[in-house]
Amino acid sequence: MIVRRIKTQVVEALERQAAVALIGPRQVGKTTLAQDIAEERDALYLDLENPDDRAKLSNPGLFLKHYEDRLVVLDEIHRTPELFQSLRGIIDQGRRTGRFLVLGSASMDLLRQSGESLAGRIEYVDMQPLDVTEVDGGEGVYDRLWVRGGFPDSFLAGNDQDSLKRRTSFIRTYLERDIPQLGLRIPAETLRRLWTMLAHMQGAPVNASQLAAGLSVSAPTANKYIDLLVDLLLVRRLPPLFLNIGKRLMKSPRIYVRDSGLVHALLGIGDYDALAGHPVVGASWEGFVIENLLSVAPDGTQASFFRTSAGAEMDLVLDLPGRAGRWAIEIKRSVSTKPTKGFYQACEDLGPAKAFVIHAGTERSPLSKDAHAMGVLEMAQTLLQLA
Repeated sequence: MIVRRIKTQVVEALERQAAVALIGPRQVGKTTLAQDIAEERDALYLDLENPDDRAKLSNPGLFLKHYEDRLVVLDEIHRTPELFQSLRGIIDQGRRTGRFLVLGSASMDLLRQSGESLAGRIEYVDMQPLDVTEVDGGEGVYDRLWVRGGFPDSFLAGNDQDSLKRRTSFIRTYLERDIPQLGLRIPAETLRRLWTMLAHMQGAPVNASQLAAGLSVSAPTANKYIDLLVDLLLVRRLPPLFLNIGKRLMKSPRIYVRDSGLVHALLGIGDYDALAGHPVVGASWEGFVIENLLSVAPDGTQASFFRTSAGAEMDLVLDLPGRAGRWAIEIKRSVSTKPTKGFYQACEDLGPAKAFVIHAGTERSPLSKDAHAMGVLEMAQTLLQLA
């Protein structure tokens, strides 16, 4: 089993709060992690997709009274949102830390329900797919992580074909089962087309009108569908950074399908050779690097991008908490470390404490006093040290 860095965060949260919510997309490894913690703590584990386990909670107060001194893990709790009200009463009757660990794949529903009932009693931990700091860095491993994405079953599949089939099944399950179970009446084929269009647009500014025309829906409806994918932690809107510098700035957010493996599955890209010759290769790499860096960035980090009409551009701007300040990052899918002219122009506008060019190699080299070129692993490890 790959040791997940987030386990420490979950354990520490259980020491602080009565309830901890571990949220993230399906198949990201939440259940495996929770079962590992449950085994260490002699916890009660209930899978609420299992009818037998749901039946045990027909009277939650009475049933859970027998487990007052143990951690109780409730997997897929968004399937039974009515439980949140009961959990509040149970927690208040015997307030102690480490009472419940709840897991949910539908983050928006989980946040809404728990926010209504467990305010001040719950801490949220967001679980991401595997990143470059969590996998064994043998030959070709990081390229495999990029091609297959960070969902453990996909990354660990026996070959590229099996990995692609797993991701294709993942997409189908979301569209045909998970989203309808949330009570959302969205045609699966329409949402699939949107998701595929977003993969083609990886890293591009959001154009709701263009997307709406392709889907034969209104622009507000297209935005609502994108909101859904964002709330399910499947898509990221990266906002622009606004500065009062007297220059015209790009104002539309950029859109990314968060997992690179899902980008490739949506576009029918099965292996590294096919990806290397595909037009999305540069944008896919950019999204891969962004997700890896944000997964290790300290809590409180504000992420954005910067672009002016004159061509000054920075792919990722991190406003870090504490004294770290602002870091500016350009991402290049090449082993060349030479930054673009737009990089230097953006640095003049942004005035970052540090600037970096992240390339596809592993070599580190200085670009100037406060600017360096390095690979994605070293950059991720640098950010991890700030956490």
